[in-house]
Amino acid sequence: MTTIAVRTGAVTVGVDTHKDIHVAAVLDEVGRLLGSCGFPTDPAGNAALIGWVEQHGSITRVGVEGTGSYGAQLTRDLQRAGHHVIEVDRPDRKARRLRGKDDHLDAEAAARAVLSGRATTVPKARDGQIEAIRALRVARRSCVTGRTVAMNQLKALLVSAPRDLREQLRGLSSTQLIKTAARLRPGDDLADPLNGTKYAMREIGLRHQFLTEQLKRLDATLRPLVAAAAPALVARFAVGTDTAGALLVALGDNPGRLTSESSFAHLCGVAPLPASSGKTSGRYRLNRGGDRRANNALWRIVLVRMGTDQRTKDYVARRTTQGKSKPEIMRCLKRYVAREIYAALTDPRT
Repeated sequence: MTTIAVRTGAVTVGVDTHKDIHVAAVLDEVGRLLGSCGFPTDPAGNAALIGWVEQHGSITRVGVEGTGSYGAQLTRDLQRAGHHVIEVDRPDRKARRLRGKDDHLDAEAAARAVLSGRATTVPKARDGQIEAIRALRVARRSCVTGRTVAMNQLKALLVSAPRDLREQLRGLSSTQLIKTAARLRPGDDLADPLNGTKYAMREIGLRHQFLTEQLKRLDATLRPLVAAAAPALVARFAVGTDTAGALLVALGDNPGRLTSESSFAHLCGVAPLPASSGKTSGRYRLNRGGDRRANNALWRIVLVRMGTDQRTKDYVARRTTQGKSKPEIMRCLKRYVAREIYAALTDPRT
């Protein structure tokens, strides 16, 4: 803990969050460090942190690292206490190499990022229906991943299985393979390669079936929640429950934190970035930032519309004659769809 004489007046706070301890630093209005201190991450520790920083003066803004992970509960507590919280990215790597790595230095860097205006992002509220959808989507995503892993393992075992078993299962579709593998009856001697392989394939098949049933339950739970959260969004052509859920989670429970549709496009990674230099002007490059799950959701919407929506087909044909490649056309379409989605999510008239 380092402390400078406590002053009154406007102060800016930065917090470096961790699993077991949060470190807070306080700056005055001209950037002088008034103090830094660490606190436990339990409710009493969060209350002590808020009380400690309030002793230094009138808090203008609080910059918090990791508002969606270790700092989630602290962010809620700060907002309930009436403080304006700003999301802060991790310190710049170049600055960290020059200054070294220390929690107190990171907390001070977070406060300076807010004070200088480099950090301006309002964190997601995480206190409404969208937060529930996000949690359910985490469970759903693990189901999808687990099913993919199980299928890959099953096919890998089939490739190296004893000849009789391989011939028995050869040529089956993925669905038939899962059903047949789940019904295999290995013998008692599991030291035998045939019985051991049958036992392993049966367990993997049963796991795949269990995850499939779990996925159906999660989809049945998510469908009405997503429809109730954004009826105008799911009414859009080619927007399903999964894509709508991904876009809702990217926006958060407080869509007002984004001030324009261009900021939503940046959030989804579909806003092209300028790449002009010297005699080359008017050039843009692919944006590889933003929320990649939201970006993938927009890609899926565009892919469906390119195959089924006549207006989109006409656009693709026109841009193709202009010399645009398919990836370039899809990037343009994702930008247009982001504009449409933002209006559906934020405009009361929709």
